[in-house]
Amino acid sequence: MDVSDVSFSSLMLPGQLRGIFMTIGPLDVLDILLVAIIFYKMYEMLEDTRAITIVKGLIVLMVLTMAANLMELHAIYWMLQKFVTLLFVALPIVFQPELRRTLEHLGQGRFFGKSVFLNDEEARSLVKELESAVFRLSKQKIGALIVLEREMGLNDICASGIQIDGLVTADFLMNVFIPNTPLHDGAIVIRGKRLIAAGCLLPLTDNHSLSSELGTRHRAAIGLSEQCDALVVVVSEETGIVSVCEEGRIVRSLDPEQLRSYLRPIFKQESVSIKEIVANWRMKK
Repeated sequence: MDVSDVSFSSLMLPGQLRGIFMTIGPLDVLDILLVAIIFYKMYEMLEDTRAITIVKGLIVLMVLTMAANLMELHAIYWMLQKFVTLLFVALPIVFQPELRRTLEHLGQGRFFGKSVFLNDEEARSLVKELESAVFRLSKQKIGALIVLEREMGLNDICASGIQIDGLVTADFLMNVFIPNTPLHDGAIVIRGKRLIAAGCLLPLTDNHSLSSELGTRHRAAIGLSEQCDALVVVVSEETGIVSVCEEGRIVRSLDPEQLRSYLRPIFKQESVSIKEIVANWRMKK
């Protein structure tokens, strides 16, 4: 056969691979993109949580299982196969908080969506009031738990406290957390610019590796942040230190500017360019 009869495409791709690409239509491309988006959203929910280490362990086990099968190590393959099967049965228990978070996102129709944001003026005013209240509480060493609702509804948490539904102001928050009052020891829940409920009970974290310096108030804040996407602001009654809890993690000793950087994205949608999105993705890698 003459060399000129061989097409450029046949030199670039083997026959079978070229045949597969020829059978892919627009609907197949859409299908692949949707699956990729779903996996990306799932990765976003697991990223920087304890669950991501379990996922990595499962991937390693699956790779080892396939390698044992290819190398015909029958005993090891049988053992790993049974072990992986048992792990998949246990997944609903291991990933209970993450599964609950995903189902609540789907139930609220917000798996791909965002919360309702305030306008610029309202967002600036609310962040200013919250910042003022938090650091006045910190200066006076008055303990506080402030839950800021995001996409996932917290009606079950609100039901454990006293329903208020008042406009958020610094003076209002100071009055709620006055010591030796019925609402002092509980948490407040803020939705948008309204304080929905006070004196609410939060679930304690099961993380036993936390510092002994963290008391019940901090453990409750971490516990709620493990189960939903809320941001929880904590003011220590003993030291006056301001902390935030998010996705099961706690960041302590915040100054006013650092607190503002956590609060602004909750109430105000920042315009982010594609260039910034790519840069942030590369930094995470």
